[in-house]
Amino acid sequence: MSAVSAMRRLNFSTPLLLLSAAGAWAGVIAMAGGMGSMPGTMGLSIGSFTGMWVLMMAAMMLPSIVPFAALYTRTFQENRGSRLAALAGGYLIIWTLPALPIYVLAWGVERAAVTHPAVSTALTMMTLTACGLYQLTSLKDRCLAHCRSPLGDAFKYAAYDGRLRDLRVGISHGLYCLGCCWALMALLLSFGLMNVQAMVVLTAVVLVEKFWSHGPLFGRLVGVAALFMALVLVVRPELAPWLGGRP
Repeated sequence: MSAVSAMRRLNFSTPLLLLSAAGAWAGVIAMAGGMGSMPGTMGLSIGSFTGMWVLMMAAMMLPSIVPFAALYTRTFQENRGSRLAALAGGYLIIWTLPALPIYVLAWGVERAAVTHPAVSTALTMMTLTACGLYQLTSLKDRCLAHCRSPLGDAFKYAAYDGRLRDLRVGISHGLYCLGCCWALMALLLSFGLMNVQAMVVLTAVVLVEKFWSHGPLFGRLVGVAALFMALVLVVRPELAPWLGGRP
């Protein structure tokens, strides 16, 4: 069953997930308004940065698991709210893991850019290239296939038992989603971690990849576009501010 087919079987989980994502977006927009275009770690401690990152991932990624959650939770008879919370919690645990490496990279680039302004341009080129290449790999295709056609995974998850079964399901599905989308999220290092416009565009890319019938082809075209933008920066580095870098 495809993600589009699962969308036709929406249940109680859909409004709860979308409301949670909307609340996270409201929080992100409020934080972004206070931080402006501050680069790097934005002066945050690792703890505050991790909290901000989780809020961003909740805003950007929770809508993308609506079809899977609708399929997985349709047999819930009791404790539906707490079970859905465990599922979403496990999913967000996985998306919390990149916070530390992202923080370290942002801190390093922030420090280097003070004395070597070209570092920001180089970072933009590298992240665009890495994203473009990954979008064209078979690993990306396999992870995207799990996100687009969750029925096979739902059968596997039916064998899970115990109190932590829903948390484990969220973690398992989150791993596929991380494998699918990590390169897209890495672009925020270049475009600005609290760049709301970039977040909206990347969220749209994720949703189109997962929900549209031609999503895999669209994902590959996004990869080609990222490689093209990286090549543009090689020839015209002065365009870095327009593409996201801050030379």
